Amino acid sequence: METKTKILLCEDDTNLGMVLKTYLELNDYLVTLERDGRLGLAAFQREKYDICLLDVMMPNMDGFTVAEAIRDINPDVPLFFLSAKTMKEDIIQGYKLGADDYITKPFDSEVLLHKIKAILKRNEELHKEEVNAEYDLGKYHFNPRLRELIVNGKTQVLSPKENDLLKMLADFKNDLLTRESALKKIWGSDTYFNGRSMDVYIAKLRKYLKEDEKIEIVNIHGNGFRLVITE
Repeated sequence: METKTKILLCEDDTNLGMVLKTYLELNDYLVTLERDGRLGLAAFQREKYDICLLDVMMPNMDGFTVAEAIRDINPDVPLFFLSAKTMKEDIIQGYKLGADDYITKPFDSEVLLHKIKAILKRNEELHKEEVNAEYDLGKYHFNPRLRELIVNGKTQVLSPKENDLLKMLADFKNDLLTRESALKKIWGSDTYFNGRSMDVYIAKLRKYLKEDEKIEIVNIHGNGFRLVITE
């Protein structure tokens, strides 16, 4: 039996929230509605959602703050901002936080529905491409689906961010992985603090890969990193 797509909807306007919830449920989605940013984040921490729709201006915690926290938990979950704020700066901030779309109010529910369907279809296709990919990296075998890095019969289980970062490096093997693309995909935005966080994860990966002297993660100053494997 096919499981229904789960949507987290955070919207403090009671009428709009209920209209959207009902409309999406009529289109066969499971919808959790929260009217407060803090409650919305708590819901995301409790359950797994396929997409998040966040109002920007909410009590207790605004949508941008909720989005940052969600991105720390899951850098890949699709994220839409719903907002009456049409200032260019707000829209840019939304995209910098890793939003897939920024929809200004008032909007057509049917248009929102088609945007949701499009982003979920894109992600499903990406997942199909990636799910069975495994990598031989020198002496190591890397299975991203299980988050396992195996060498000499020993298995290192990677954290989600370690796993995502090594997968991106492996996809760009012997080529440049830019800091910006890694930060946007894994951390949601390329801020200074996220950059420092990524440097910590690079150091961890270097430690895990030290058993093969033919593998090196090279820092390309100001640009990014290369996973260099000497054959």
